[in-house]
Amino acid sequence: MKKYIGTVLAVIIVLTLVALGFVFSPYGFTKTQEETFLILGIICACSMAYCFIVGEITRNNSQMDKLWSILPIAYAWVIAIKGECKPRLVLFALVVTLWGIRLTINFARKGAYSLKFWTGEEDYRWQVLRQKKGLNKRLPWAMFDLFFISIYQNALVLAICLPAFAAMSSDAPLGAWDFVGIGLAFGFLLLETAADEQQMDFHTTKNNMLKEGKTLQELPLPYSRGFNTVGLWARSRHPNYLGEQGVWLSLYAVAIGAGVCGYTVFHWTMVGPLVLVFLFLGSSAFGEGVSNGKYPEYKYYLASVSKYLPLWKYNPEKAKNKQ
Repeated sequence: MKKYIGTVLAVIIVLTLVALGFVFSPYGFTKTQEETFLILGIICACSMAYCFIVGEITRNNSQMDKLWSILPIAYAWVIAIKGECKPRLVLFALVVTLWGIRLTINFARKGAYSLKFWTGEEDYRWQVLRQKKGLNKRLPWAMFDLFFISIYQNALVLAICLPAFAAMSSDAPLGAWDFVGIGLAFGFLLLETAADEQQMDFHTTKNNMLKEGKTLQELPLPYSRGFNTVGLWARSRHPNYLGEQGVWLSLYAVAIGAGVCGYTVFHWTMVGPLVLVFLFLGSSAFGEGVSNGKYPEYKYYLASVSKYLPLWKYNPEKAKNKQ
């Protein structure tokens, strides 16, 4: 029960903040915002249809994964251009563009993209989920693909860009909230970049040694563990996820800086960044379950290293003694 306390508290906090956002928000769109939202909605609906249809035909359900880093760039620049390229909106779009380029390159290195755009390496998590009881039949999986992969994730990707959409109605000059938010977003972007590079280096080296005919147990430490415990990964089980969530939570500051929140920091557009936190709680738990089943030492890593915040360094001997 203890291991679920942190997750339960996180869920309660997120739900409370979302509720406050809807309670305190002023409502009403300008004509420009209405036109912009229509454009964003059309792009999102087309992406939903594409991801579902192509995913079902090809049985490659990483179509949304390939668009995850591209769609926010499109959304951000539509908002910026329709918003007459106000400095706040352009800054938001520039950060999102850098974020998207980094994530697209990182995903491409894993073989996700191909000249046949509907093919490419599928995320291993979809392959594992398709074997789960309740999802291993064609119809249940198709419903999961439709509602979770295609509709929910596309809606979420649009939602994380909505703080900039809300800021379209403001002519307030750039202020402290904007600079703090953009600065933190850059910092988190650097964090996830470093984390992904360390992860790529670790697994590339490990896999190269395995290709030489060695077994996992024959590899030197830390590679014989099978999972990364060096660099940022020695202090956080998911430093890349921490960076990802941090980027979008920080970018919510543009709504505060624009003054659309009134006299509070709560606005309905915080729902996107906060629901993203939910997604990563589920994704991290699923990934950890897979790793725990593959690597004997992973249970010690789970017990001794924080999920996100880099609080203390992994010490396998100390972790084993606690069990």
